[in-house]
Amino acid sequence: MPVRTQQSGFTLIEILVVLIIVGLLASLAVFTFGGSSQQRELENEVRDLYLLMQTASEQAVFNNRELGLQIFPEGYQFVAYEDESGDWAASGERLFRSRSFPDWLEVTKFIESDAPRLASAEDELRPDVVFFSSGETTPFEFEFTIRRGDSDYLQVLASDGVSPLEWRKPGDDEDDQ
Repeated sequence: MPVRTQQSGFTLIEILVVLIIVGLLASLAVFTFGGSSQQRELENEVRDLYLLMQTASEQAVFNNRELGLQIFPEGYQFVAYEDESGDWAASGERLFRSRSFPDWLEVTKFIESDAPRLASAEDELRPDVVFFSSGETTPFEFEFTIRRGDSDYLQVLASDGVSPLEWRKPGDDEDDQ
């Protein structure tokens, strides 16, 4: 009678089961640490606005021309102050075109009411934030959240008017600010 030798090792089935379990655990980790797609989109929207606001502030200084930002529930637009007429007009630069927010994004504005704005009360293009040619801005704070969602995921753009623009993200320490 032939003698069977015992072979050591793993069967193909055992290797496939382990690979499937490792793949499931890896995908779970990606979804857990990656955040939701709306959170990523919210961060992208705030980043875009943050960079545009920094650019507008720099352009105001370089061009010796006041620029402004109007924030609406559905979007935002940049405006420029016309010295000749004394009015605000939509900025003609393509970079500063009007943009809209996604439907799920909610913006809360906190703007110092007694700060100078270079506009009269009846001016229809009165900006919420003014980027002065001196490098200063109107003091403000904008809070961005997901509407009817995770209210703990809050992104904030703010400035005290003199300091550079500040972007606070979830997880940033308040002590560092």
